Amino acid sequence: MTPGTLSGRAKPVGRPPMTWWERSYLPAILSGMWITFRHFFRRKVTIRYPEQERPRSPVYRGLHVLKRDEQGAERCTACGLCAVACPAEAITMEAGERQPGDERLYREEKYAVSYDINMLRCIFCGFCEEACPKQAIYLTDRILPAAQKRRDFIWGKDRLLERPDSRIDVDTRHGYAKGDEA
Repeated sequence: MTPGTLSGRAKPVGRPPMTWWERSYLPAILSGMWITFRHFFRRKVTIRYPEQERPRSPVYRGLHVLKRDEQGAERCTACGLCAVACPAEAITMEAGERQPGDERLYREEKYAVSYDINMLRCIFCGFCEEACPKQAIYLTDRILPAAQKRRDFIWGKDRLLERPDSRIDVDTRHGYAKGDEA
C-alpha cells in the first residue's frame, strides 16, 4: 500500500510540461490586458450619490421609527417582544409605569422609558416589526446616515420616535389601505 492512502489505489497525476510560449506568461498577460482594454469602452456603472439615487425595492427595510397613534401618544408598551425577536440582539429597552397626568403621552399603563437600537448590530431583518403586537416599530425606506463615531450609531427614543408634526407613512410599504391595521 502507498503511504498516505487508505485504499492503495492512488494514482500520480502528471502534468504535461509547459511550452516555451506558456513559460513566458505572455498569453496570460495579454489576456488580462485585453480584458482591461474592453472595460474602457463599457458604460460606467457609477451612481453619483446623493444627486442620483439607486432605485430600491418597494420592500426595502431601512431606518427604524417608533410610531405614535392618531392622538400623538406613543404606541410602544415596552413588552420586549421586539428585543426577544431580534437575532442580532440590537434592541434594548427599559420599562416604566405611567404616572397620573401622562395619559396623553402613553397609551398603556406601561411604556418604554428608554428604547435603544444599536444600528451597527442591526441586520435590518424586520423581525422586530413583525413581533410588535401594537405596530409601534417600523422599518422605513430611509437610508442610515453616515457617522464618524460608534456612539452615533446607537439610536435612542429621541431619534427613533416620530415627531407629531411630521408623521412617517409606512402604509405604502406594507400594503395597507389608509386606516387599516394589520
